[in-house]
Amino acid sequence: MAYWLFKSEPGAWSWDDQVKKGKAGEGWDGVRNHQAGNNMKAMKVGDKGFFYHSVNEKQVVGIVEVCKEWHLDPTDPSGRFGMVAIRALEAMPTPVTLADIKADETLAELALVKQSRLSVLPVDSKSWKIICRKGGLKA
Repeated sequence: MAYWLFKSEPGAWSWDDQVKKGKAGEGWDGVRNHQAGNNMKAMKVGDKGFFYHSVNEKQVVGIVEVCKEWHLDPTDPSGRFGMVAIRALEAMPTPVTLADIKADETLAELALVKQSRLSVLPVDSKSWKIICRKGGLKA
């Protein structure tokens, strides 16, 4: 299993919006960055991810699961970009802020810290466990 981080502006698509989609989940559409797209191409059903509120909040607020692998994104008229579908699993009891992550030296190599503008990022298993613990979850 691999781990990922999905960034969303809460005003456009929030954790609550994701939760409302239930078990069927929702397509993670609109990604037009090739590196983020390649990250989604690497995803498998059952992979886990952090749901991250960007912009003003800048915090991990929940855990999601990939429920449909990469397929063409119907919102892309060029037919070049794809998407995966994700479903909400559980909220973080305590959201983990970007400031908390940056303050932890053991997370210095995390893609969220090094490539902060990318919308879909890989997360290594060690960092996954650390962030889960910070948020009050068992990894």
